[in-house]
Amino acid sequence: MCEFREAIKKRKDGVTLDLFVTPGAKYSVFPAGYDKWRKRIVIKVCSEAKENKANKEIVGKLAEYFNKPVRDVLVISGEKSREKTLLVKGASVDDVIKRLRGSLNGS
Repeated sequence: MCEFREAIKKRKDGVTLDLFVTPGAKYSVFPAGYDKWRKRIVIKVCSEAKENKANKEIVGKLAEYFNKPVRDVLVISGEKSREKTLLVKGASVDDVIKRLRGSLNGS
């Protein structure tokens, strides 16, 4: 079993992902690993956590990664925290896991 599955939950309208954000990174990276203690997928963004810039970059990065329009990716909790939960509308748990397994090497 892939540990990162604990960070992915099915919803009626899509899938939620529990993320741990590292703002102000040199490079934007998603996924940047899995934090097994926090049970969250790590994302690194270049933007600082000011004026909602990091949140906008996170939404854009996930939309690009899952081939979804930006309007289908929403921050549903943790807007002012490094621990966030995002909703990817119209995604399935199986597709998300398959996509992440390739990037996280089945961790």
